Amino acid sequence: MTICAFGGSSLWKKKKSYHDAAINLAKELVLNNIDLVYGGGNVGLMGLISQTIFDGGRHVLSVIPKALMGKEITSVTIGEEKPVKNFEVITWAKLGIHVRITKHDCFYNSLLTFIKQVVEEGFIKLSAHHIIISSSNAKKLIEKLEDYYPCHEQVALN
Repeated sequence: MTICAFGGSSLWKKKKSYHDAAINLAKELVLNNIDLVYGGGNVGLMGLISQTIFDGGRHVLSVIPKALMGKEITSVTIGEEKPVKNFEVITWAKLGIHVRITKHDCFYNSLLTFIKQVVEEGFIKLSAHHIIISSSNAKKLIEKLEDYYPCHEQVALN
């Protein structure tokens, strides 16, 4: 199994809990033999996650749009690097590549509320909402991922 993660490349000096949550998630992924696809670089939370997973013996794939390669801080890429022309997350999610969110310190609550509103307003179908898997901790997130089965009525949003 492979997971695509986004945690930001900022150094997160304000809250040590974000650092701890990133390390905890990475360790859970290693324990469950899960590989990583991420946006590249070696700094911030993504640097912590990717380095921990790589050090744990799992495969790490860095996917970065060519247009960002000169602009991103990617002095050292952890694992395999795959430059791409572009990267469309929502479309891929609709096609069976899934969005996972570990809710930590209520950080993603506003995003999840927004997504709920998008469904309620009819911009995406309720059946498409299931591509977002969220949990309050890494262990529960892994359990939900193991139980997940992609079931899309159609590829188009409406």
